[in-house]
Amino acid sequence: MGEATTVRAVNALTVRWAGQAVRQDDEETVFSAAGVWPLLALLAAGADGAARDELERATGIGAGEAAEAARRLLARLDALPGVASAIGLWSKASVPLEPGWVGALPPASYGVLSGDVAADRAALDAWAGKRSGGLVPRMPIPLGEDTELVLAGALTVRTDWLRPFEDHGGILYRTTALLDRAEVVQAPCGRVTALKVLGTGGIDVHLLRGEEGVPGGEVLAAGVGALQRAYPAVPGDRLAYGEAGPGVTVSRVHSWDREPYLSVTTVPFEVSAHHDLLDHAGLFGLTSATDASRGHFPGISGVPLAVGAAGQTVTAAFSALGYRSASVTALSGLAVGIPPSTTKRVDVELIGSIGFLRVHRTSRLVLNAGWVNARLPEEDWDTWEESDDDAFGTA
Repeated sequence: MGEATTVRAVNALTVRWAGQAVRQDDEETVFSAAGVWPLLALLAAGADGAARDELERATGIGAGEAAEAARRLLARLDALPGVASAIGLWSKASVPLEPGWVGALPPASYGVLSGDVAADRAALDAWAGKRSGGLVPRMPIPLGEDTELVLAGALTVRTDWLRPFEDHGGILYRTTALLDRAEVVQAPCGRVTALKVLGTGGIDVHLLRGEEGVPGGEVLAAGVGALQRAYPAVPGDRLAYGEAGPGVTVSRVHSWDREPYLSVTTVPFEVSAHHDLLDHAGLFGLTSATDASRGHFPGISGVPLAVGAAGQTVTAAFSALGYRSASVTALSGLAVGIPPSTTKRVDVELIGSIGFLRVHRTSRLVLNAGWVNARLPEEDWDTWEESDDDAFGTA
């Protein structure tokens, strides 16, 4: 799969997500399809059955090429100035991972889930905070004793404007002679005004405004469509006089130098959001993958796994000087189904008054013998009783 095809697939997920995430004009949110898409692609690479089919539809890519496409996308993102991406993978020692799947992963941080929920949570939160530059301090999914595997991704974007805005008491303002920085898109939802704010490292921000009452998801879809030249757009230098689009007025004014200018007024903003991806499991191809009656990822591990949780936390800030954003996305796997066999469990407690023999193995000669009172310190008894099952597991 080429880069252009991957970009179209990620943008298509952006459009579908926008349609479900932004339905009301006053509903604030932020989300990153570019943050979740590589994780879904890596899941698809190890999935089978209905879960595989759904993940292929969600990502727009065949499972056989999904891991490589994820690798290329993340490498491309990392190569962009001001952009950083990371993959993290944690699993319990009792969940052996398939070498072929692990070998196909992008460069990743690997860790072991100890089963100590507090310690594991601290380690995963530390990873999220570090990889997001401190903007997302916690992993966006719950962690429990039954969590067998966690696959996470982080994506940060930092860009400074090539020409900063002037800040007049919380109102951002600037002018330019480049009228084509603004355009009016003729989209299925009506006219949408798009303004390009150019940043360093080739990272820009497009601000969009739609007609009154049009859902935000449709406005965002129009912006993505305009990027892909799917809808016609009229640049600022060709707009007719009068009210030319949402928030756009074109007029004649007196000028000493006769140079046209584009005047932009906006405001700074900060927005954060948390998304439980399983609230829209179908959108992300995770409906079948959450069925805990069987495993869905034989390409990831011989232990039958289902998706137990999936979430994303995102934060973004637009200011007079630039744009900052960070997202952390995570998916967890739970062991499911009936184990393929049973085993014998023997519990032995050698606590209290016990004897011991030191024996030479081959001759069975007793070298010394003794008797001791082997008792746990008083304060440890409650801890022992509460953690007994957790320490040994159950059949």
